[in-house]
Amino acid sequence: MKMDRTDYTEDFKNSIQLHGHACIGLAVGYVAAMTAMERLGLQRAQDEELVAIAECDACGVDAIQAVLGCTLGKGNLIYRDHGKNVFTVIDRRKNDAIRIALNIDLFARTDEQQALMKKVINGRANETERESFWRAQEEKIDAFLAAPPEKAFSITRITPEVPGHARLFTSLLCESCGEQVMEPRVRLRDEKRVCIPCSENYGRGW
Repeated sequence: MKMDRTDYTEDFKNSIQLHGHACIGLAVGYVAAMTAMERLGLQRAQDEELVAIAECDACGVDAIQAVLGCTLGKGNLIYRDHGKNVFTVIDRRKNDAIRIALNIDLFARTDEQQALMKKVINGRANETERESFWRAQEEKIDAFLAAPPEKAFSITRITPEVPGHARLFTSLLCESCGEQVMEPRVRLRDEKRVCIPCSENYGRGW
């Protein structure tokens, strides 16, 4: 989808830039992030003052990172593999949090729409089909962005269990592959300190 739309907010443009394209999944994360910022009175995190807990690894997580500044590398994005478009945002300074859960099916498609999407993803769609697909996506995104968040989300203010700050650990050398691994991830195999992949490299000759 084109990323030169002048009516998109800078935060949504930044989300698209990170993700690579605009889609309804990205819009879900964007609206969740903006709702959290507005309800909790937040600014984008420079350090670990905010924590985001994402219960999926879907498109919307990129918007959470772009808008809130909560990232895996910074240590303030926690991933829980629940397969749900649910995002909890915590303000450490105020011990305040909000849980935002998608409660409508935005991803339902007819058989025809599903077939078209597969053609676009697999690179088999012609120009007319691609334009039709992205135009429909754009219309869906526009409608979602224009709607009040309460229409799509369950929004709950909660008292959080605040996670600890990200920790720095000593790195050790794996005695099998020779690569560095942080100390808490070291495993013992055949009386050697090894990394997780090397610890799982066990076979019986077949």
